[in-house]
Amino acid sequence: MKKYKQLTEPQRYQIETYLKLGKSKAYIAKELGVHPSTIGREVKRNKSVQGKYGAHRAQSFAKIRKDRYICYRTFTINEKRIIDHYVREEQWSPKQIIGHCKKNGIPMVSHESIYAYIRQDKRNGGALYKQLRHKLKHRKRPVGKHMPIKDRISIDLRPDIINNKQRFGDWEIDTIVGANGKQAILTIVERTTNFFMMKNLPKGRNSKELSKELIEMLLPYKNSILSITSDNGAEFADHKTIAEKLETQFYFAHPYHSWERGLNENTNKLVRQYIPKRTSFTQITNQQITDIQYKINRIPREKLNFETPKNLFYKLVA
Repeated sequence: MKKYKQLTEPQRYQIETYLKLGKSKAYIAKELGVHPSTIGREVKRNKSVQGKYGAHRAQSFAKIRKDRYICYRTFTINEKRIIDHYVREEQWSPKQIIGHCKKNGIPMVSHESIYAYIRQDKRNGGALYKQLRHKLKHRKRPVGKHMPIKDRISIDLRPDIINNKQRFGDWEIDTIVGANGKQAILTIVERTTNFFMMKNLPKGRNSKELSKELIEMLLPYKNSILSITSDNGAEFADHKTIAEKLETQFYFAHPYHSWERGLNENTNKLVRQYIPKRTSFTQITNQQITDIQYKINRIPREKLNFETPKNLFYKLVA
């Protein structure tokens, strides 16, 4: 029986692009050098309820499936010590630990084995899992109402150079809501370097105040702000002011399509490791906000060949 190759994350983004261009599955398979059934199975397995295929969503599901079926080998004492340190003290993910160790020539088991080790620790009453951003939980978000925003530009009109992450300077933006639903933290992340900024919003999700704070945050990097993409929250209603002051393009994702801003969603989960849900933001100081931002920007990322967002961002800005 012929063994078909597993798809990589870049291949999944190619599939998404080809499908948007109306290419057939046979054409896509030929371009990617895989069997046609691989493409058919990939699209069927990972399409949304609306019947659309998204690369970020597909890659997330693939990782979940892979983690479920991998067994782990016996660790050395030193490997356990390294894992315990980086999970407990730095809140690094298993893949970030693997990347760091590989880059520095340190022996280490696979990231699947680290996940299995953390699951075993949880079954034994340990708390390592609580340091992971998702705490070993995977859930679906409830669908709610959204408010229409005047003069919004749809993500459908966003050029492929942004969709395919082919240039530096395209950003995703969101807010994290506090305990009473009125407090908020603004978060924004650059799509190619994962560089992240956050700021407390004293007046919550007021659109005028948000645009003022955002412009103040990004003005020093104005030449590196080529586009911004947000969800359909009412706090982004003043998008035209933002676009004008920063001389950029402002796009809106489809309602309830969080995977279209997957990087921002995942980065917000990193923030939640330090600011759990139901936390009152009145207890969070500006220095704490800065410390969290710095810490997240120092995390080595797999997609960056385990370089840090901070180093890459400032190299490109310079």
